Amino acid sequence: MTDPVLATHGISKSFGALKASSDISITLRPGEIHAIIGPNGAGKSTLIGQICGALTPDAGRVELMGRDVTALTPAQRARAGLGRTFQISALAMEDTVLENAILGALGASARPWRFWASALGDKSLRQRAEAALERVGLADARAKRCADLSHGERRQLEVALALTLSPRAFVMDEPMAGLGAAGSKEMTGFLDGLRQQAPILLVEHDMDAVFALADRISVLVYGTVIASGSVAEIRSDPEVRAAYLGDPA
Repeated sequence: MTDPVLATHGISKSFGALKASSDISITLRPGEIHAIIGPNGAGKSTLIGQICGALTPDAGRVELMGRDVTALTPAQRARAGLGRTFQISALAMEDTVLENAILGALGASARPWRFWASALGDKSLRQRAEAALERVGLADARAKRCADLSHGERRQLEVALALTLSPRAFVMDEPMAGLGAAGSKEMTGFLDGLRQQAPILLVEHDMDAVFALADRISVLVYGTVIASGSVAEIRSDPEVRAAYLGDPA
């Protein structure tokens, strides 16, 4: 079997008496979308925080391309190839689409912030940013102010920022949040194609999108993975239905 691009090995995290993650081991393989689902309070945000570096596990480790990255900061993990999009947009709303993308490329280059002004004229950064915008379909919107974008376009821009890192893996936190039915369908199609560039660890509540996209699904309840398998296996699992999906109509 192909070695995983991203993996957690027995990571655990407690906040006082609350065990938010309990011995979680998951993998993300080349070319796949692995969805993490679960009810509110299941520990999904804590898991993502440990994978991306915002939180340090009490036990266990995180690996990217076989390298132990548990001690790395979020910025170091990003530069190592971990691209992340957030549940709540973290874009510079008063800047243009291109300026936001250049900002992402600047972060990927690890240059000091004092060079931001000159970065706008840096040919290599601009080319990286424009290539990412082209990939997500926002090339024609490069001069638009981010605040003037639709919600769906902002989601696309977040992916473009992640793409400037030339990621080896994506971690996406509810990319369908706030999108209507048409927007979710469009984003689903986009993510389906994006997996060939880098596999995606997808945290999502939109089950139509999850079932359409996921090669594997892991179900998190009270900080524990209670089931992991294909869409068909998860849909038919009685424990999963009772804990999260509910009985089918």
